[in-house]
Amino acid sequence: MKKLLLIRHAKAEKDTNCKDIDRPLKYIGMQDAAFMADRIKEKSLIPQLIVTSPALRTKTTAEIFADHLSLPKSTENKAIYEASQKTLLRVINEFPDEYNFIALVGHNPGISMILSYLTGEAMEVHTSTVALIDFEIDDWASVSKDIGKLVYYSSPNE
Repeated sequence: MKKLLLIRHAKAEKDTNCKDIDRPLKYIGMQDAAFMADRIKEKSLIPQLIVTSPALRTKTTAEIFADHLSLPKSTENKAIYEASQKTLLRVINEFPDEYNFIALVGHNPGISMILSYLTGEAMEVHTSTVALIDFEIDDWASVSKDIGKLVYYSSPNE
């Protein structure tokens, strides 16, 4: 069985004079990410590996989760930034099979689209939302449309 924890980055600054990829998290975003990391830790939903977009807001979100879950530094994958559903599926299909539980920290609309594609569930994915998908398969390359089961979904406002 493979498990995928989708995490949408925490709330980021909108009005900055920097490039989109360099937008930092707001203070409330940092608090929300820490809150959600603690929430999944309480439920023992701790991935073995975190893979993140190289954008500052996703890297910071991933760092907060890694810190709260006592995990190693996240792995960056450039393809996750501004990724389409098709690109995110390719990223997931290329995950290393030695890991059975991986977290992917990314952006909308990609995170919402891949969640719906993999599970058939159309969910609103706000900042700092987490969604755990179970797959009854043995390798990441087999992940495809509608084969995942959404088993946990939570956001800071719930």
